[in-house]
Amino acid sequence: MRAIVRLVQLVATLLVASAIVFAAMSVLPGDAALLRLGMNAEPEAVAALRAEMGLDRPLPARFAAWLGGVVSGDLGTSGTYDVPVTALIAERAAVSAPLAALALLLSVMLALPAGLLAAIRRDRISDRLVQAAAQVGLSVPAIWLGLLFIYVFAAHLRWTASGGFPGWGAGFGAGLAALVLPTLALGIPQAAILTRIVRTAVTEAMDEDYVALARAKGRRLAGAVIVHALPNAWAPIITIIGMQFGFLVAGAIVVETVFNLPGLGRLLFQAVAQRDVVLVQGVTLVVVATVVVVNALCDVLATWTNPRQRAAP
Repeated sequence: MRAIVRLVQLVATLLVASAIVFAAMSVLPGDAALLRLGMNAEPEAVAALRAEMGLDRPLPARFAAWLGGVVSGDLGTSGTYDVPVTALIAERAAVSAPLAALALLLSVMLALPAGLLAAIRRDRISDRLVQAAAQVGLSVPAIWLGLLFIYVFAAHLRWTASGGFPGWGAGFGAGLAALVLPTLALGIPQAAILTRIVRTAVTEAMDEDYVALARAKGRRLAGAVIVHALPNAWAPIITIIGMQFGFLVAGAIVVETVFNLPGLGRLLFQAVAQRDVVLVQGVTLVVVATVVVVNALCDVLATWTNPRQRAAP
């Protein structure tokens, strides 16, 4: 029953998100047909293109037609590139999806041991060092880290290229190497946030009676934390990881621009600059839908890891 309720909530959320995206793009100032043809276009040509794009129809009718296209996988045709939006998104997602996944993986791999160490060594020097490092990571924006990495590793040490992406056709290693610096720039600030969440969640769990009982039975502190405290701290940690995915997607727009990566973020940036409403609409919807689905999956996983919520009717 709960699965059905969650599925209905997910579909309703996606529907509302679609309506918001469409409405936001529709109220933007300017005539999309005129922008596409140029300011010196003949009025007859503009009127013909408006009819072709469906802009002469009422807003509800346009939304219904657009939503029908979305359901069937047709997000329209980009006015700038003159190709289907779905094809453009699929091409650029081959860069953005691995970048987001690697940044998320890096964030978890850094935050989990650092947060556990800080919790186990609470109020000691190692805890304070971890918290200080997390504070520095929180204070440094991804764009600044990206520029710093380009200066140090590309311009000064010459270990890697300053940007660009050779394509997966050039080889898995070459593609992965091009994503190393962007992954670090995108993942480190998120690791700082997650480190503090892991520390707080595990510290609160360590104060519970079952951890004290495990310690009274002779289990070492580290073992009691890993075996008893950490499993009960997973729910808030997983919830924050799901929320971080949205921040990673937003941060990718900046990082892909800094490193000249042909991903979804840079595509969206170019579409906004060129006033390509159909493309902006399609990319925004796909990004929003991805974030909503990932957060829904994280909610399910967080519930599954929490014995109390799992047993609830």
